[in-house]
Amino acid sequence: MHNKPVALVTGANKGIGLQIAKDLAQQGFAVLVGSRRFEAGESVVHSVGPDARTIPLDVTDETSIAKAEKRIRETYGRLDVLVNNAGVGHGGDPTRSNAQIMAETRLSVVDLDELRTVFATNVFGVVAVTQAMLPLLREAPAAKIINISSATGSLTLNSDPSNPVRQYTSTYTASKSALNAITQALAIELEGTRIKVHAVCPGLTATDMSEYGGSVEEAAREPVRVALLGSDSGTGTFSNAQGALPW
Repeated sequence: MHNKPVALVTGANKGIGLQIAKDLAQQGFAVLVGSRRFEAGESVVHSVGPDARTIPLDVTDETSIAKAEKRIRETYGRLDVLVNNAGVGHGGDPTRSNAQIMAETRLSVVDLDELRTVFATNVFGVVAVTQAMLPLLREAPAAKIINISSATGSLTLNSDPSNPVRQYTSTYTASKSALNAITQALAIELEGTRIKVHAVCPGLTATDMSEYGGSVEEAAREPVRVALLGSDSGTGTFSNAQGALPW
């Protein structure tokens, strides 16, 4: 059995995921940098820490997920933290402007193939990875599943006419609403076990998915804070850096 706590961060070869990986490594975790392309993970894993390793992991590929689980089991024997960070903002032409993406991913007009692509990563990928990693999480003395969500997926906030952000609801925000429902369902199912389940909104962040927002360092703070909560903490929470968010 590996002595250090072990964390897997999906989509960790860049952006918020990479910063979460770095911060968890600084907190004493052996961090597994999940990356769809092994080369992309290897190009940054040295910046995470000496106990960081690249794990080839495509969250939309069941074979890739199974291989990652097998490697983690054989090398570490358990998983203490799973951060489901891998996500996509859209599934169409990457050269489109933000305005074009917003216009073309409205639920009334979005191409169904693009809708399926977004949900395949942001929703079904989270479920697939979580299902595969649950046996490893059960081997840890205390474990956490942290799903990287968005306040724009809050049904409560989107139901408020005074919320200016509600006008930006789209395929992406619908996928985060679905992710929130999955988070809550998992938290209820796993109540009474040693596994806690949380959804976290990192806030608007300037990454490949958005040209606006704050730094990845700011975005990683809340996911890392939740990852470090004690075993006596609650489960089924949805939060950002300002505090609790409504589902």
